[in-house]
Amino acid sequence: MGKGRKKKAFNFQEKDRFMNFQMIEWEKSKGIKFLKKIGIKKNFVLLDFGARIGHYSIPAAFIVGKKGKIYALDKNESALDELKEKSEKLGLKNIEIVKTDGNLQTNFPDNYFDAVLLYDILHFLSKNQRKILFTEIFRILKKNGLVSVYPKHINSDYPMRELENLTIKDIIREIEKFGLDFSKKICDTISHDDSLNYGCVINFKKRSENE
Repeated sequence: MGKGRKKKAFNFQEKDRFMNFQMIEWEKSKGIKFLKKIGIKKNFVLLDFGARIGHYSIPAAFIVGKKGKIYALDKNESALDELKEKSEKLGLKNIEIVKTDGNLQTNFPDNYFDAVLLYDILHFLSKNQRKILFTEIFRILKKNGLVSVYPKHINSDYPMRELENLTIKDIIREIEKFGLDFSKKICDTISHDDSLNYGCVINFKKRSENE
């Protein structure tokens, strides 16, 4: 009696190589197209709040160019070290690493940023913490500046932690209380953690203080 064909074992290294390639392609190509789509432009000064290893900071750096600047802020030192190493290998000199202790208030000057990314961080924050964050974002954002939010883990998208009972409309209503007017929703295949998934971001514009 012949032996049956052995079932091929799952090769985690092959999976890791694929995920690596997928995210490299995202950072060098697809992420650039996506961030241009949401409104990131050449010469912008941008804050990536909760940058991790830079899946958004790196494509943003390619867009803003030499005269622009990306501030990549996070409290995870090892993640920021990885971002620094990647940016150096890519020759990106317009990314500044900002290590924080988790404080939601910053030392940036008023009206400093053209754009702020708040991607996949809100579910870690209580409602009171989000209030502090949105107040701070309004302070550091230029007039008519862009805030782009990826509210991953709301009730329709793998619900978790502080956002598990909230809808995207709830998030929009909450953010608009802090001088940030909703402008549009953009859905696409985007980065989440260290892979790609289908998700939606919501964009806001800073309201003029006399409006």
